Order: sequence, then structure tokens, then C-alpha cells
Amino acid sequence: MSRAPASGFLYGAHVRANGIRQHYLRFGGTGPAIVIVPGISTAAAQWAFIAERLCIGYDVYVLDVRGRGLSESGPHLNYSLDACASDLVSFAEALGLGPYTLMGHSMGGRIGIRAARWRPSSVEQLILIDPPVSGPGRRAYPIPIEPLLKLLHSAKLGEIDALLRSPSAPRWPEQHIRTKAEWMHTCDERALVEGHKGFHHDDIHRDLAQLSGPTSLIVAGRGDVIRPEDQREILRLLPSIVVKTLEGAGHQMQIDDTEGFLSIVQEFLTRPRDRLDGGVPTLDKQEIGKDVSTTR
Repeated sequence: MSRAPASGFLYGAHVRANGIRQHYLRFGGTGPAIVIVPGISTAAAQWAFIAERLCIGYDVYVLDVRGRGLSESGPHLNYSLDACASDLVSFAEALGLGPYTLMGHSMGGRIGIRAARWRPSSVEQLILIDPPVSGPGRRAYPIPIEPLLKLLHSAKLGEIDALLRSPSAPRWPEQHIRTKAEWMHTCDERALVEGHKGFHHDDIHRDLAQLSGPTSLIVAGRGDVIRPEDQREILRLLPSIVVKTLEGAGHQMQIDDTEGFLSIVQEFLTRPRDRLDGGVPTLDKQEIGKDVSTTR
């Protein structure tokens, strides 16, 4: 996949949508629209390196979810899944995006699922990146809230660099350590806590069963967020979904294996409608954990 030029970034901007200030970054500016929704503790700036690579031939928007980055935050806000999904729907409508590709990572994937269920005619296709599959009566989300809060508190004190470089921290390239250190302090603590609680209280499986548009799922081979049994259930609920596993990558797969991640995303972007019509085989129930892995 060719690299986008440095000029791929156009601007950052704010729009008032769903009654709040929403901040976003825009890349490319021409072609079909893609909206990227980051995860629970991630600002739009941390996905800029992916948007730079995707924006050749695409109009890419990276959204700061409420309570993160430069979007509105504070004690007056509701940080529920419904509120975040309503933000996304209103954001796309306020910018007049029309049918767009919705790509959500982790919590952003759950937001995308609900938004796509609410506005199926607005979403050209949905690309889910390792969304938590916890919920009522299900196993807990495997990543606890405490390390996130520790990072947040250290970031607010200006002491996050040491934590991000500790022996127990992920071995990220310097670029990503610096970006995380710069933006982590913008997270609203209640947004993190309420978002994490929502992983266990909100039932996205009911939403999955009602999706009608082309949907794809990328699973982290080392993430433990989505297990083979979870994939089997997802397939029962949404037989048309296409599943790819990025072996060797953890939950932050866009950092762990950037090239492998982009290769899968590009495949999904170029053939969205064929998959819904049966042109590309979906994952067979018996094949989960065997033939669907993509190793990079």
C-alpha cells in the first residue's frame, strides 16, 4: 500500500452536533468518506498516522469521542454508549457526509455498531477493529480500568513518559509513545470509567443481529478481547460478516503491525458490496481459529 504524502492532513476543526462541540481531523479531502472512531482512551491525533495512509483516494475524518481530545467534556455530559452513538450520527449529518465507511476501534467499534443500526442508510460499510464483546451475563472485558486510570493520573501530572517506557509497557515505537504522552491527559476520568462500565452493561450483540449493511471484523491474534467462541457467536448473529485475524498483534494492532493492519483494511475498503452479495466468502463457523488468520 503506497504512502500518502505529508500534505494528506488538511485541518482540524470543530462542529456543534448533538448539542456538544465535536472535534475532528480531516485528511485527503476527495473520494468516498471514511469516519474513524478511536477507542476508550485514544484521541483523534493518535490515529493520524493511519489516516495519512488511508487518505489517498478517500476523504478521511478522525473523530474525538466526547470526553477525549479536543471534543467537549465535563461533569454535565452523559458518557453512555447511546450518547456517543448519537454524537457520531449527528456529526456525520452535520458535515453532510452521505453514505460513508465507519471504522471503529475497540470502544469505537461498539459506538459504530449502534450508530450503524440506527442509521443503516448512512453507513456504506462498517469495519470493526477488535471491539469488546463483554456485556450482560458475559465474561468481563479482559483489560481492567485501573491501568488506564493510572496512565491518566500520571499524564495529568506530566509524569506519563516513565510509565510508557517501563518494562511492563508495550514496546511501541517512539512516535506512538510521544503521541500517547501528549494526548492522554485530555481524557475525562468519568468518560473512561463510564465507558468501561458500559462494556459490561451494554448488549451490542442485539445490535449486531440487526445490522443490514456490509460489515467486517478485524481480530487481534494476541488481544484476548475476541476469542474463537466469540467469533462463532458473532457469525450466528450476522452470517454475512467477514472476519480476519491479525496474528501476532495485540489490541492496539494498528501500532503493533501497521502494515498488516492496513493491508486488511484496504482489502475491506475495495470490495464492500461484493461481500454482502456473496462475492467474497464469509468466515465459516468451522474455520474460526484455523484458516482465517492473516499473518504479517
